[in-house]
Amino acid sequence: MIQTKDIKKLLTWYRENKRDLPWRHTKDPYRIWVSEIMLQQTRVEAVKPYYAAFLERYPDAKSLAGANEDDLVRIWEGLGYYSRVRNMHKAAMEVQASHGGLFPVSYEVLLTLPGIGSYTAGAVSSIAGGENVPAVDGNVLRVYTRITADDAPVDETKNVKRIREELQEVMENSKRLTDYDPGDFNAAFMELGATVCLPNGEPKCAQCPLRAICAAHKAGNPTEYPKKAPKAKRRIENRTVFVLESSKGIALKKRPEKGLLAGMYELPSADGFLNRKQAGEYIKSLGYHPVRLKEIEESVHIFSHIEWHMKAYHALVDEHTDPVKEDTQNSIFFVTEEERRSGYALPSAFGAYKKYIF
Repeated sequence: MIQTKDIKKLLTWYRENKRDLPWRHTKDPYRIWVSEIMLQQTRVEAVKPYYAAFLERYPDAKSLAGANEDDLVRIWEGLGYYSRVRNMHKAAMEVQASHGGLFPVSYEVLLTLPGIGSYTAGAVSSIAGGENVPAVDGNVLRVYTRITADDAPVDETKNVKRIREELQEVMENSKRLTDYDPGDFNAAFMELGATVCLPNGEPKCAQCPLRAICAAHKAGNPTEYPKKAPKAKRRIENRTVFVLESSKGIALKKRPEKGLLAGMYELPSADGFLNRKQAGEYIKSLGYHPVRLKEIEESVHIFSHIEWHMKAYHALVDEHTDPVKEDTQNSIFFVTEEERRSGYALPSAFGAYKKYIF
């Protein structure tokens, strides 16, 4: 068990070495929540400009609750994992409806909001509300499992729950410190993992305030932690993507509201790799006539459990066979350059083909 004296060292180190980040200049639970959601699986430097732009547009839960979802997706474009911003929108609407627009700081209440789990609830409630609850993210798990040489896989829920309970006990014991702050406690562990106890490459053990009690450091094998269960092999999906261009713009379609890239706009595509003849027949099956058909570069996009291997064609379709703006049968519609830039964000999975869109 980590002792109170060790936490004192950690807190002193944090207050002397913490990075100057924009979300560390506020106790506003809404702003802290925005930062925590953006920082999920995203680098700090990448988040900074998005954080500023998002808060300028949506400075509080009320303004976010009243936002248009397509506008939210557009301002989020480039951050990825778009379900995050959709859940933020749902959470803001719930805050507006049930909490009078005041973003809650209670851990238990935060857990009732869409898209908020135990980590985010712990971070917001401890930093903004001073609640003595842990916030256990990947950085914290890495630091803790190295200190304790914990062999249990951290991608199993039961083990994360146990570590969270152990850290809760450490926090309770730490309350005897005169300068103890639960928000600083959580931020210190996260900062140590982000800047010293690094995930890739050798950790900077010489700079670590907890190296004297770190079991992995003493054993000389810190990079062996945290342990993870063997991963299932990613499924490969072959797809043929179409950049269809007509006098009315570029063809898009909306993905289903559930599943991968839920509710996002995408380029039309077919399963499998189609040769040139098959590609032309596929376009005709949609009700359009390809006047000019050109094969363009292939691309690969990796999701957590799926790989898209994409072959692609750029086609000019005859405007005479395209009399309507929207193809209700195939859920395909055409947008102009201005329309796409203002309201239709494409996922990064199609990044290789954005140069063909206007």
